[in-house]
Amino acid sequence: MKFLLAACCAFSLALSPLARAQEKKAPSAAQKKQQERMKDCNEKAAEKKGDERKKFMSSCLKGEEPMTAQQSRMKDCNKQASDKKLKGDERNKFMSGCLKG
Repeated sequence: MKFLLAACCAFSLALSPLARAQEKKAPSAAQKKQQERMKDCNEKAAEKKGDERKKFMSSCLKGEEPMTAQQSRMKDCNKQASDKKLKGDERNKFMSGCLKG
């Protein structure tokens, strides 16, 4: 009798993970939204590679809009001017030339 009881317990424990695996839960609304965003961002990033792709995917998944070429140039010029520790008229002159070229 003990053997039969032990066999039944072992059998039910062995099938327990299989039963849970079949109980797949539907994704929540937030998960669906994130999956949709991932799909869209992946399509937009198809031509990008390496660090450029990582940066794009990160901002895209956060819902941030990518910078325009002018915004990107402004950011780069601003960083260069800061690195050179330019101030006042010197900085304005540098920024003007940097943004044109």
